[in-house]
Amino acid sequence: MGIIRLFYNLFFPLGVLFFLPGLIYKYRNRPGWKSTYGERFARYTPERLKELENFHGAVWIHAVSVGESVVALSAIKTWLKRNPDLKVVISTTTTTGQELVRKQLPERCTAIFCPIDFYFWVKKVFNILQPSKLVIFETELWPNLIAEARNRNIPTALVNARMSDHSARGYRRFKMFFSPLIRQLSLVAAQSEADLQRYLALAPEIRAVNTGNLKFDQQVPENLVPLDTAYWFGKAPQTLIAAASTHPGEEALIAGTFKKLLADHPEAGLVIVPRHAERGTEVEDILKSLDLSSCRKSLQTPPEVPVQVLLADTTGEMLSIMQASDIVIMGKSLAGQDEGHNLIEPALLDKPIVTGAVLKNFRFVQQVLRDADALAEVHQDNELATVLDRLLRDEDTRRELGKRGGEAIRKNAGAICRTLDLLDDLK
Repeated sequence: MGIIRLFYNLFFPLGVLFFLPGLIYKYRNRPGWKSTYGERFARYTPERLKELENFHGAVWIHAVSVGESVVALSAIKTWLKRNPDLKVVISTTTTTGQELVRKQLPERCTAIFCPIDFYFWVKKVFNILQPSKLVIFETELWPNLIAEARNRNIPTALVNARMSDHSARGYRRFKMFFSPLIRQLSLVAAQSEADLQRYLALAPEIRAVNTGNLKFDQQVPENLVPLDTAYWFGKAPQTLIAAASTHPGEEALIAGTFKKLLADHPEAGLVIVPRHAERGTEVEDILKSLDLSSCRKSLQTPPEVPVQVLLADTTGEMLSIMQASDIVIMGKSLAGQDEGHNLIEPALLDKPIVTGAVLKNFRFVQQVLRDADALAEVHQDNELATVLDRLLRDEDTRRELGKRGGEAIRKNAGAICRTLDLLDDLK
């Protein structure tokens, strides 16, 4: 064990104690699958251990939360079709991600919670699973997870890998720690050329390939059922706006703008989907302060009278909400937020997308859609009203934006097959 990793493991228990209140808060307030949460601490029942014996030699795929899990499941389904002998264990960190994968698990797959990166817990889980490969999605560079795989000669790949500007600065600042960690990876399959170059700058000798963004290969589920808007809004709204994956500051901006637009667009309705469902009470208070009639979807009770705003403080329903919507505002891009969220899902549904002009974490996807003239971008928050007013008035513009976005995403598909070709050859 290297000296840096030794210090990491010596001080890690203190870090666990420091972050434990946050873990408990999320466990109590965030929805999702919780009955096997003890797996985060490498705790398994005898029945669970017996079940996992059937997955010795499987590929261990780790996806953090809902977004990564959706992409991972798409890749897994394609991989299973290509390889009839393949078995997969998929792990998540969050309860919402765990619930999603358990609902959609294909045959020859099982799901676990990924252990917290404490040396003894990670080692125990490797002993239980005995995986043949470790495939990590996007950004989860946990030192003990990667080092334990390396010690056991288990090929380890970081796929759909990305590195934001903020992360790149941090990695460069602590290059002494991150460069040896990245060098332990057998393969880095990057989302874009920019991401590829950031990894190579830290570890030039690694095997790294630009395979493209796996999210371009997402498929709309055949059985997707749109949100029943009449249940919440009555016969209206004729035009529905979805504010997806919003963060603090954005709900007040979007809801306030929506209220101003109601004078000219009384037929409009708004669904707000906060990124973290546990913020439901906070967002509800914002809507009350603006005197907008609303209800919370998590309560599962129909409103006595039709509402103006539905607060969708639930998980796993984003696509259904987007499918029912006429306009999608993507969060983490307004009110001082500039990292962005995945624009691909609304584009796949041929929905017109409203977003801030700066998306640090999704610049490549943004540029693909921008080049196709498929985005309604807001450069300053006070422009949001103008942008939404134009789209609410002009159905043809909405339809054309959505159509161009869908076509642009489908043209960039193919990353899953390129990535699986590399993983099949990984020894």
